[in-house]
Amino acid sequence: MPIIPKYLEEALPKLKDLYIRGKELEKNFSGVAIVGTRRASAIGADIAEKTAYELARYGIPIISGLAVGIDSAAHRGALKAGGNTVAVLGCGTDIVYPLQNKPLYEEILGKGGSIVSQYPDGEVPGRYTFLERNKIIAGLSVAVIIIEAPLRSGSINTANHAIDFGREVLVFPGPYNHSNYGGSHKLIRDGARLVSSVDDVLEDLNLNTLFPKTASKTSFGSKEEEKIFEAIKDNGEPMTVDKIISATKLETQKVLINLAKMTVCGIIIETGGRYAIK
Repeated sequence: MPIIPKYLEEALPKLKDLYIRGKELEKNFSGVAIVGTRRASAIGADIAEKTAYELARYGIPIISGLAVGIDSAAHRGALKAGGNTVAVLGCGTDIVYPLQNKPLYEEILGKGGSIVSQYPDGEVPGRYTFLERNKIIAGLSVAVIIIEAPLRSGSINTANHAIDFGREVLVFPGPYNHSNYGGSHKLIRDGARLVSSVDDVLEDLNLNTLFPKTASKTSFGSKEEEKIFEAIKDNGEPMTVDKIISATKLETQKVLINLAKMTVCGIIIETGGRYAIK
């Protein structure tokens, strides 16, 4: 049986079994959970994916529940960044639920991630297993990010467990009259941290304290991004697009696409048509 990570052991000291398929979790494992409604809007799913992508680039594991909607977007964001993601199930690790997420389940395993459950193989999902699953998600995390949570939802249940365990709860707000945000806004009223950007999340999580070994790490989504980063770094001052193209020998379209991605992710900044390392 794999070692139960420290954060989970502290939250659920009576938990004796943790079943893992894929990469085992180390004793000092911790990560950041991103959860939300299964009926996610396109905007909510985009926020979840981009937030997971950016955090994963810092080397922070992304934890979620493999559900459709926000959970799936969070896992995808981590995978796109080449980072680590952990899917916590409300059934045995040999059962893919929901079945439509089988490709995502397989991609997580294929790219070195982990499928985790407190239930043995063959255990099917039931009425209460997902509520119990939410305890594991909260327990493994140093913080839980809520994106689009209705008043009655598993996301609120996860947030409540996180509060009980002394974890940070960060919430993206939305339109006041949108049902997907009823629970999100209540959490904010009750004292959860309001965040409106990836930069807010990075600041509130205090990366240097929570993840000292990875906070200064810059990882790249492609070789082109790394090449552009090194060109700007070596130049020593902000560069125009033309100069970046000349220095990297990359095609114009590739440079423009990668500059846009790097700017959104906060790796570089753009001022007056010139790009510099943030």
